Amino acid sequence: MKVPGTKKTEHPKQSPAGPPKGKVKFEVYGEEMIEKRVKQSGNSGRVYLPPDWIGHHVKIIRID
Repeated sequence: MKVPGTKKTEHPKQSPAGPPKGKVKFEVYGEEMIEKRVKQSGNSGRVYLPPDWIGHHVKIIRID
């Protein structure tokens, strides 16, 4: 039964392979970059950052 005022939405077809596997490329613009190793902290990981970064928005990208 068709409801007046609605139209069929087509979903884009995905390739048979699905999402890309392996590494992907990110392009990020920012102010500073620090490379660190994640350390064990209980049941999770931890990365310490400089105290002047407190309150700022950061992005973390796993590279290996």
